Amino acid sequence: MDDQSLGYDDLGHGEPALLLLTGWCSSRARWALAAPLLASHRRVVSFEWRGHGDSAPASEDFGTPEMVQDALAVIEATRLDTFIPCAASHSGWVAIELRRRLGDRIPAIALVDWMVTEPSAPYMELISRLQSSERWPQARDALFDIWRAGVRDGEIAEALDVMNAQGAEMWMRSGREIERAYRDHRSPLRALGEFDPPVRVLHLYGQPRSAEYLDAQRTFASEHPWFSVRQLSTRTHFSMLEAPSEVATAIEQLAADLQ
Repeated sequence: MDDQSLGYDDLGHGEPALLLLTGWCSSRARWALAAPLLASHRRVVSFEWRGHGDSAPASEDFGTPEMVQDALAVIEATRLDTFIPCAASHSGWVAIELRRRLGDRIPAIALVDWMVTEPSAPYMELISRLQSSERWPQARDALFDIWRAGVRDGEIAEALDVMNAQGAEMWMRSGREIERAYRDHRSPLRALGEFDPPVRVLHLYGQPRSAEYLDAQRTFASEHPWFSVRQLSTRTHFSMLEAPSEVATAIEQLAADLQ
C-alpha cells in the first residue's frame, strides 16, 4: 500500500522528528491531544494503518510485516530522516522492526502503554479467545473493561468507540499477530535487548498498576542503561488521551536529550 492510500498528518518542524504509531483497531485520534503539544517543539508525523481511520481499506489479509511497509511508505513520503517512533501498545513491534531496518536514523524509541515483559497466562488466554470467530466479542469487551478502568466518558469513550467499530476480521487478525509476536520474541524487552549497539528506549505507561510489573522493568533498566521506564499518573490504557501533557513532556525530554 502506498502513502497516498494512508491517512496522515505532518505537523511542526525540527529533528529528531517523531513518528506516532497507534495500536490495532485504533485511529490517529489516539494521539490527537498529544500531537500538537509535541509539534510545538519538533516535527510530528502521525498516521493510520491500512484498514484503519482515514486510510484505505485493506484489500487482503495483513499483519505486522505489512504494517512495517505502511510505516516505511509514510517515512518515504514525508522524507523523514532522523526520527523517534512513538508507539502505542503493540505498534511497538513495528517500531522495533523499523530500528532493525533503518539503524541510526532511529536514535531512540518511545513506547506507551505496552506489555513489555512476558505476558501472563490470563492475558494470553484473552488473546487466544480474540482469535475465535465465536468468542472474539467477549474477549474484546473484557479488554475494553480493563483498558477503560472505570472511565466511561470523554476521549477515552471516543477511543473505544473507534475500536468498537472494527469488525471480527480486524480483531481476530490483531489477536493472531499479537500472539505470534510474543511467541517469537517472548517479550519486547527481550527483542530490544538484541540490538547491538543498543537503542535508547523509554516506556511510559499507566496499566497495570501492579508493583511487580514496575519492579520488573526497573530491574531490567538497572541491568540495561539504555532502557528507562516511567509509570504515569494515568488509570487507563490510553495515557496520551488521559494525560497528553505528561506524555508529551516525557517524549520531548527523550528527544531533547539526544541533541
